[in-house]
Amino acid sequence: MPVAIHYKKNVILIEKGVQIPAPDSVEIGQSVDVTRIAADGVIIHAGCKILGDQTLVCHGAELGYEAPVTMKNCYVGPNVKLKGGYFENAVFLEGAEAGSGAHVRQGTIFEEQASIAHTVGLKQTILFPYVTLGSLINFCDCLMAGGTGRDNHSEVGSSYIHFNFTPNQDKATPSLIGDVPRGVMLSHSPIFLGGQGGLVGPSRLAFGTVIAAGTICRKDQLKENHLVLGDKARSGSVPYTTGTYYNLKRIIRNNFIYIGNLYALRQWYGKVRSRFVGPDFPAQLLEGLEVTVMAGITERLKQLERLSDKLAESKTREGIQNDFPKAWNEIRSRFEQLLAFDGIDAVADGFLAHIDRRIATLGKDYLRVIKSLDVHPVKSGVEWLDSIVGQVVEDASAGVPSLI
Repeated sequence: MPVAIHYKKNVILIEKGVQIPAPDSVEIGQSVDVTRIAADGVIIHAGCKILGDQTLVCHGAELGYEAPVTMKNCYVGPNVKLKGGYFENAVFLEGAEAGSGAHVRQGTIFEEQASIAHTVGLKQTILFPYVTLGSLINFCDCLMAGGTGRDNHSEVGSSYIHFNFTPNQDKATPSLIGDVPRGVMLSHSPIFLGGQGGLVGPSRLAFGTVIAAGTICRKDQLKENHLVLGDKARSGSVPYTTGTYYNLKRIIRNNFIYIGNLYALRQWYGKVRSRFVGPDFPAQLLEGLEVTVMAGITERLKQLERLSDKLAESKTREGIQNDFPKAWNEIRSRFEQLLAFDGIDAVADGFLAHIDRRIATLGKDYLRVIKSLDVHPVKSGVEWLDSIVGQVVEDASAGVPSLI
């Protein structure tokens, strides 16, 4: 049977991997493997462009309902709606949505039912299930978790920004909003970032954090279920020299913790998500997750190396500002060696066995299985993933005595 991709009154026919032929109002690049576009219920509206040999479009996806979509090398899961904008090297799991005017670039993952409204910019951003972003937002270089369902989800208010570029022209600024070990369990309090506000990276926020609207948050909030209120802005002018670094120990440690969480997520995808491969979660979609999270690790190491180079050139060379550049090659080597570390074997084995039993009972419905976990398996799963984060941070920090 030919594949029918409908948009308005026109139809693209794809039969046995051969395009027959595409109308002028949709452009499918020559590099696209059309066999990776599903046959069942995919809708591509007029004006869309599909590029890249890695592009995957699963059943029920809809592209360009509100405005044309340009998409390159994206992995689009079942029933995803990308309503308008530019999307490149990103992954969208079942039921994810993006409003028109989106600008979504490499390293970005929308897990199940994550969504953004109109005019949102993302790059190196990971949104866990149900996380919702409003409109007119710039939210690059961060991971956000929290919440237990559509009616109890983490949210970012409209006109929010994650500040991810420093006056010293580096991006060692990833922020961890929630975390991976608890976030993947879909059992912790949502996080709320009020509109017309901002978060200065690299920061860490605990589950249950509420940042009041209009607040610029510049500090970590590590106690759960706290309201963060903005201070009155101070005015004035003070001497400043580019190349001056403040709170460098916190900056580097937060980067290590963020990378440790990406390592944990990589193991989660490889050992847990892989168990759900099936019609609604094809192997190619899993591949997209694994490739993208590894690209995220590479990006974070690149940005840390850039920071190291800048520190080596700076005028102030005391303490960690001197130690970190000297130790960077050793630190990078430690990160590379840790890629094979998959946590506490006994704990992981017990947790994975429990996942297998739940799959046998409930089927390969990822959200249903994870949300069905009892307190004990959740605790063991968190312990397993925490062991990965902890080992990564410990080994990396050991190369910089002044960091400990």
